[in-house]
Amino acid sequence: MRFKVTRHSGFRVPPDALDQLFERLRASGDVVSFSKTTDGITATWREAGGISRTEEELAAIGRLEVLDAVYATCEDAPELSADWFAVSFLR
Repeated sequence: MRFKVTRHSGFRVPPDALDQLFERLRASGDVVSFSKTTDGITATWREAGGISRTEEELAAIGRLEVLDAVYATCEDAPELSADWFAVSFLR
């Protein structure tokens, strides 16, 4: 499943915040990978499988995995705030 990481509209975000985040993002094992696009960051989540779930349930789980990776990255980078970023499901 694919997700988009963008600047959060509810916060004043530095113009280069996505670039700074992307430079520091690291994959969560083989679960989440990231790529830079012209309008944000695309995250690809590889579900563990095995349990039957609806697309809505999988999207919610995947979004949390991506958010966890963003939050962990921001924790290690004091110049970044996790509040600056939003994650949405790409259909």
